[in-house]
Amino acid sequence: MATRPVFFPSTDGTQLVHERLFEFQWSSGFAEIQKKKNINALHSVARENGVRDILEISSKSSEELGRKLSAFSLKIDIDGQKYPLESVYQGAKVFEQGGPFREVFEFSPRDAKRFIREANFGNLVRFELEGRSYPLSPMNAFYDWLYIRSLKDHADWIERKVHYDAFTDIEFNPAKQVNCQARAFAEYLTLLKRSKISEAASSFSTFAKMIQTI
Repeated sequence: MATRPVFFPSTDGTQLVHERLFEFQWSSGFAEIQKKKNINALHSVARENGVRDILEISSKSSEELGRKLSAFSLKIDIDGQKYPLESVYQGAKVFEQGGPFREVFEFSPRDAKRFIREANFGNLVRFELEGRSYPLSPMNAFYDWLYIRSLKDHADWIERKVHYDAFTDIEFNPAKQVNCQARAFAEYLTLLKRSKISEAASSFSTFAKMIQTI
């Protein structure tokens, strides 16, 4: 068995996102078919508990929309050039003995993750991007902020295409990981509804304050 979260855009209060945890039968293994079994199992249990339309946001999603909204597919503008969101996030890392790694922006998302994972530069201490430094706290703030920035100019497209109540990322294990693209997208939808996208995308500190109530 496994427990994974389902994320919902916030409809009230100050929080940007709500989540519910569901337990389901986990299919072990790294094959794509096993990932899809787990997505289906999680969504099935969630539906049994009243969650209606659910979208998996990852490269393993059965829906093209879910794959397009993955951090592996999204691009972000850095100094007038588009780079893969995941590659920028990895390349912006600064460790005790190295970083940031601007050259990693040019890597594919998988190669960028592999490069950072296999490097031995000590502990992560901050992020650096476009000549500015960004803290590690709130823990998911920098990743989510990049995600929000990448979708800043696509609000019309999202309002036309996205008609889901909740979002998942089967690769995200809250016991082991911090960043989750499904949570970041739920935050984006809340900000879109509140007409706060431009405000959040233009200022990391403003966005960080917005998510500190999570």
